[in-house]
Amino acid sequence: QVQLVESGGGLVQAGGSLRLSCIASGSISSINAMGWYRQAPEKQREMVADITSGGSTNYADSVKGRFTISRDNAKNTVYLQMNILKPEDTAVYYCNAVTRTSVYLPSRNYWGQGTQVSVSS
Repeated sequence: QVQLVESGGGLVQAGGSLRLSCIASGSISSINAMGWYRQAPEKQREMVADITSGGSTNYADSVKGRFTISRDNAKNTVYLQMNILKPEDTAVYYCNAVTRTSVYLPSRNYWGQGTQVSVSS
């Protein structure tokens, strides 16, 4: 089992910055990737950025060049630095962890409670 706790959401004006944090606990060694998703009202949850245990990163096209995902393995923490925020970035942001206990079994997804990010124009 993996538990995820997010923090760092808030209200900012367009062009501002925000830094989200997610602390993982539990079966840390089973995590092979972590990431951030977001869900706006009446919209489906979408991937924002993710990072593998090896350090490879992926970003949604809409945030590429503005957001940066990073990790601190010693603290079991993943961060999302969000710069040049736009009103369309407004959403609840969720931390995600993907675990795999065996190469022969499916991976599992774990989610944090979500943190609200609101960007005003």
